[in-house]
Amino acid sequence: MDLDTRLKLIRKVGKKFNNKIKRNQRVRKTESQSYMFNQNNINHYTDATRYANEYYGDTFHHTTRLDNDWD
Repeated sequence: MDLDTRLKLIRKVGKKFNNKIKRNQRVRKTESQSYMFNQNNINHYTDATRYANEYYGDTFHHTTRLDNDWD
């Protein structure tokens, strides 16, 4: 393989790689914009106290009952 062929191959592979990186950055930006501080995020739970009472009950109560005494 001579030098010219090698440089053409490097340019071709580099161009393909750069296009892939640009595409991934575009996708990442659109994904993060839709989930940041948005009401459509299905993983966001807004009522933390109700969640703790529902799923942890007495454990939550006994762990947090003395929290106000620290003030």
